[in-house]
Amino acid sequence: MNEVLSALGRSSSDPDAVLDTVVESAMNLCRAAAAQVYLIDGDHFVLSSSVGLSPEFVAHLAAHPLKRDRDSLVGRVTLDRRIGQVADVLDDPDYGRQDLQRIGGFRTLISAPMLLDDEVVGTLSLYRTEVEPFDERAIALLGAFAAQAAIVVRNVHLVLELEERGIELARRVEQLEALSEVGEAVSSSLVLDEVLSNIIMNAVRFTGCDGGSIMEYIAAERSFSVRSAYASSDELLSRLRGIRVDLETTLVGRAALEGHPIAVADLAAVELDPHLRILFDDGWRSVLAAPVLRGTRIIGALVVRRRTPGEFSDESIEFLETFASQSALAVWNARLYRELETKTAELQVVSQHKSEFLASMSHELRTPLNAVIGFSEVLLERMFGELNDRQDEYLRDILSSGRHLLQLLNDILDLSKVEAGQMELSISRFSARSAMEYSISMVRERAALHGLAITLDMETEIDGIESDELRFKQVLLNLLSNAVKFTPDGGHIAVTARREGDEMAVTVEDDGNGIAQEDRERIFESFQQGHRGAQSEEGTGLGLTLCRRIVALLGGRMWLESDLGVGSTFGFTVPMTVRARDEDSRATDEAHLPVIVVIDDDRASLDLMTAYLDGLGVRVVHARDGEEGIESVRATIPAAVLLDIRLPRLSGWEVLSRLREDEAVAAVPVIIVSILDERARGLALGASEYLIKPVSRDDLVDALRRAGAVGVAGPAPSADGIESARGETV
Repeated sequence: MNEVLSALGRSSSDPDAVLDTVVESAMNLCRAAAAQVYLIDGDHFVLSSSVGLSPEFVAHLAAHPLKRDRDSLVGRVTLDRRIGQVADVLDDPDYGRQDLQRIGGFRTLISAPMLLDDEVVGTLSLYRTEVEPFDERAIALLGAFAAQAAIVVRNVHLVLELEERGIELARRVEQLEALSEVGEAVSSSLVLDEVLSNIIMNAVRFTGCDGGSIMEYIAAERSFSVRSAYASSDELLSRLRGIRVDLETTLVGRAALEGHPIAVADLAAVELDPHLRILFDDGWRSVLAAPVLRGTRIIGALVVRRRTPGEFSDESIEFLETFASQSALAVWNARLYRELETKTAELQVVSQHKSEFLASMSHELRTPLNAVIGFSEVLLERMFGELNDRQDEYLRDILSSGRHLLQLLNDILDLSKVEAGQMELSISRFSARSAMEYSISMVRERAALHGLAITLDMETEIDGIESDELRFKQVLLNLLSNAVKFTPDGGHIAVTARREGDEMAVTVEDDGNGIAQEDRERIFESFQQGHRGAQSEEGTGLGLTLCRRIVALLGGRMWLESDLGVGSTFGFTVPMTVRARDEDSRATDEAHLPVIVVIDDDRASLDLMTAYLDGLGVRVVHARDGEEGIESVRATIPAAVLLDIRLPRLSGWEVLSRLREDEAVAAVPVIIVSILDERARGLALGASEYLIKPVSRDDLVDALRRAGAVGVAGPAPSADGIESARGETV
């Protein structure tokens, strides 16, 4: 806008120069590939000014001018007298100037009629070579530039009016940018009190008021409760929190019910409700209240106030309404997050009580169960006399049921230990082959009774591993027992062990009935067998659940592959070695790593940048605002700085300037990572690289390498790593 105004001031008698400035500015601000001004000449158009067009396009257009018809978008907007857009000219059956499309290669078109005194004098048009429709901001800017172009064509002496339009548009753009910054600030946290504090602080700041408060609506009580205040004394906040702000009888409630802001220019001239009375007694004289709504649902209310009476401008009212609407989602998300935290804490307590109950129950039942098993064995040994056949049969049933119940209690106790985080691993180095042969020997007799063959195929290079031998055998034995149980007589069970990187992968494959797709995840749940065999099949229903938890505890993952009628393969991995180091040695190692300081107030961006830097042999230091970022850089003298532009307290531009002025850190490479596309400004201020979000890992690593902060790029996360994480989550 300033460039256009400057051109008008320099070229009041040369409208062509001004139009050139208009089209160039329109193209740049709307991110277009080309821009043109067409003037009406009878029933066709003349190209008056353009930027981005090839000589071939201009020559063809001169030979075959656009007409005032609906074959072209330029013609349509002059007939419709409003801005028009074609998202993709190749999909528009009514678009008739495909000759121009083939030369210019454009896909998305937008045109605005140049209206002056309700008369169309021409059009201002833009195009993009990719299918990328122009957003509302670009449409608004195009309309403004079209109006300026019309003024230039009709009367270049109307510079003053053009300046006023420029100032207004600049103010609107500034306000939109301010809203965007505020939106990012209030959305950067899920802590409700922090979100509310950010909202009311920025509402007061941008409306030019002296103070304010934000209220949360309590639906059950049909009233509002003051949650946070800005520029208010502790006494006032205490008094506001001590009253009931009723929905039906207060100014705030009326604004919420009517769904729009309500202003009071002079509190001394109106009847005061309890809320307004407290404000008046504290010295406040004018109030503006806006509801915070999510659809038709009342979330809360924003109240800004001044010490002096006076009307609130339409701009302030409009801004507060927009800001309240924008803040509703952030407040709603924060409330949901608070409820989720509460539910999570409650579930943790319930889970703890459940684990304690299961452990207690298991121990209490062991004593009588041991007696049942022991006395059954004594009687079956005929120590007190002979038994008839029926007595022998019943005692064997009692012994079998007792042992089954004891196994169930053992599994429940182990599962409760895992869930409570109380299962302790006994790490030692043992022979993997011996452990697997032992597990196979435990089921070989049962397998032989059903004519099942069990084979072991193990890579010779696998020898000793570091893990918990008892738990390793427990997992493998459970999988083997299941394979024996669910494999038809005469079948085959194959056990294999392979080395995969730093892990050993073990699989148990059978040729049983297989498992249906819908049951493959369910069988890992407690007390589920997934309809694999007859309902009479014995089993606790906890074996696979416990196996998956133990494997995750050992640092591995577990999976299942199965086809109905063909068989099933259960597999798991365990690390070959355990990397155990004390915290002091780890801290010593990390102290020698190069440091990357990431300055960004968005938690998700910090996590993403940290994930990208994982595996590069660097130590990552986080900073959530500009001041903290500068302190971190001075304290660590990092290998590089990743800097966002939109930051609290200090903007990224100010941070970059201060770092370049500080001799101690002036040589540290600064890589800007921002949603703002201001590469030229960043490089001019001394940035080494300029990346525009969203940024890929490869782009970030390449930028760090070019800046000399890292050597070669680290490997991307592997599929194995992803699967492992998934196993641990389950």
